[in-house]
Amino acid sequence: MPGSKVSMVIMTGSSERSEVERMVALARHAITLDTVERALAVEAIGRIVIVTDSASLAESLSPPEPFVPGHRTGPYGTVPKDQGPVEGRGKPVHIELEAPGEEFHFGRRLRELIIEQGMEKVFYIGGGSSALLSTEEMGRIAETLLSTDELVIANNFYSTDFAAFAPAQAIESIEPPIVDNDLAWLLVEQAGLPCKELPRTAATQLDVDTPTDLMTLKPHPGVGPHTRRYLDSLELDTSHIEQALEFLTDRDAEVLVAGRVSASTWAYLEEETACRVRLFAEERGMRASGRQARGEALSLLGFYLEEVGLERFFATLAEMSQAAFLDSRVLFAHRGIWPPAADRFYSDLRQPKKINDPWVRRFTEAAIEAPIPVVLGGHSLVSGGLYALVEAAWARGEDLARHVERLRQ
Repeated sequence: MPGSKVSMVIMTGSSERSEVERMVALARHAITLDTVERALAVEAIGRIVIVTDSASLAESLSPPEPFVPGHRTGPYGTVPKDQGPVEGRGKPVHIELEAPGEEFHFGRRLRELIIEQGMEKVFYIGGGSSALLSTEEMGRIAETLLSTDELVIANNFYSTDFAAFAPAQAIESIEPPIVDNDLAWLLVEQAGLPCKELPRTAATQLDVDTPTDLMTLKPHPGVGPHTRRYLDSLELDTSHIEQALEFLTDRDAEVLVAGRVSASTWAYLEEETACRVRLFAEERGMRASGRQARGEALSLLGFYLEEVGLERFFATLAEMSQAAFLDSRVLFAHRGIWPPAADRFYSDLRQPKKINDPWVRRFTEAAIEAPIPVVLGGHSLVSGGLYALVEAAWARGEDLARHVERLRQ
């Protein structure tokens, strides 16, 4: 029989090896706070469980009590793990504080929670994937899950950032995935559950992984109050993004998009932008397939860049478009380099002086000096980031809710 409530599980890690990685981690914490507040307003959601290794996030959700790894905490204090749930604002809210620095296995931890807490229907959310997911959208997902005994509802079947599924015990029928990307696929292929993939909008596709995701979030009107305050506290140079937005709704403009672009993202751009889109789709799956690790990743744009140099490369992009969105990681992989996260992130932020790798520094400087706005980022830029930017661009001239509703039809 369909269960009476859905259990929500939010997993938010904390990678703070550098100042810029801490920036992204704190953004994910703010998104988690907004997600919890929205979920508390959803009638179909019962308990809410937050799994994190960040004591600061736990303290943001609870009074300042001493936090002990392996304990469950809630808005009214800390209780041993073997005691009952702490009630918060009318429904159980738990915090599972993980020991910092310990190896984390997503699938095993999710399975432990489901078994230990007797969950029947689960709505899992990755900490950075719900920045634009509204209370109404959460409610629709939870209500749909309540109405059935067997189903997976996923934002992306092949690369999951959040998924709701029933029965929760299906997790015991699959090989637990190390990361969440394979969750929906495994629940379908190994547990035999039917799957419903959600319509592709910024709310379902944007996952905050890099500073570029913060810059693409900033102009979007759907950002929650905690995330908005955090974004406003940062000194983000979004002038190039503001310029690029203008061309997405300009029928006379041409915009260039390059990198690991999916067919669904291309279809979205063709349908939902007014401009012409010049697309270079290259090296999708380069990491998962092992091509990058084996040094086999190749890019047509990368060969051209090597042939003509950085200045001519960006000048050519300017001859072909009025704005460019580049998944720079494909170009890095083509050159056989993979800079540390700090260098990649400072490149996204257009702060070349803080980049250690000399080529990445020159590349970033050339992008800044290009005759057109060039937005640099990773895979998320040319997937969920573009959805968010398109919605933000249209929100300037029409009601965003009407635009998003049209996408669902």
